[in-house]
Amino acid sequence: MAVFKIILLIIQGLVSLLFLLLIASQSSKNEGFGTIGVQTPQNFKGKPGYEERMQMYTRNMGITWFVLSMAVAIVFAHTAK
Repeated sequence: MAVFKIILLIIQGLVSLLFLLLIASQSSKNEGFGTIGVQTPQNFKGKPGYEERMQMYTRNMGITWFVLSMAVAIVFAHTAK
């Protein structure tokens, strides 16, 4: 179980770093993390641009980070008993 906990923490650390890099790489016009869950108006129905893709990646990385954080909390709470 100790190996599983270490692997889970390493994965969470890597996801956290990627999440920070995604937020930092967004331009200031969309205010980075503040755009999650907010739909921006689309003027055309073509391929998503850079900003739309970055919003999608940031949203997905945030969800992944949250799920991993919950898993870490559950595993550590379960093994602490």
